[in-house]
Amino acid sequence: MPGSIPFLTIPHDSDREQRAIVITLGIKEWVIPQDRIFFDLFDRMAETVKAAADFLVVFVEDFTDVQNRCRQMKELEHIGDGITHEIYEQLNMTFITPLEPEEISRLASALDDILDYIDGTTQQMYAYGITETDAPMIELAKLIQVSTEELEGAVKGIRTIRNPSDIERRCIEVNRLENVADTVLGHAIMDLFKTEDAIRIIKLKDIYQNLEIATDKCEDAANVLSDIAIRHS
Repeated sequence: MPGSIPFLTIPHDSDREQRAIVITLGIKEWVIPQDRIFFDLFDRMAETVKAAADFLVVFVEDFTDVQNRCRQMKELEHIGDGITHEIYEQLNMTFITPLEPEEISRLASALDDILDYIDGTTQQMYAYGITETDAPMIELAKLIQVSTEELEGAVKGIRTIRNPSDIERRCIEVNRLENVADTVLGHAIMDLFKTEDAIRIIKLKDIYQNLEIATDKCEDAANVLSDIAIRHS
């Protein structure tokens, strides 16, 4: 019968201690989820975020066919939304989870935020009528790309947490990259305010800041992953 405890065969000559061990093992098999659905979903989400970051770099380095590329980016964002929704659905249906429910929720939200800012910035560039990209946009996009690569590795690591030091190393690197992004943003805005085109200043400042916020969201995800590695190692 689905959902029932598997039938346990107890040898006639077993003593009470043996019987208790066998019953305990049977209940454990029944209660603890044998599938690793959450880890599979997080792997897919991290891969989608990395794909969006890779596409962002292509987008800013070869700023052509912008409308069509924005549509492609939106498709990636929709894929991410679907995975995030599935994570929350599984969380609502699952009695025992491999991580704390709050950890699952926080990680899902953090990864989704990265994707939202990557997509949102590309849509903003199209809406603002940007005709060409510049060095700060490209540099910030590449920092996002490297950050999501580190996050993808860290997410894959929490499936077993056999090497928590590797997860921590990746998270520290994401934090470092966010600090670099802060510096890039500061210099970009300083240079921008040396110009006199007020409309251009407003547009580019918004874009720079949203790209930098994407690195902030990467750092948020890294902090969640670091907490998971420490708690469960």
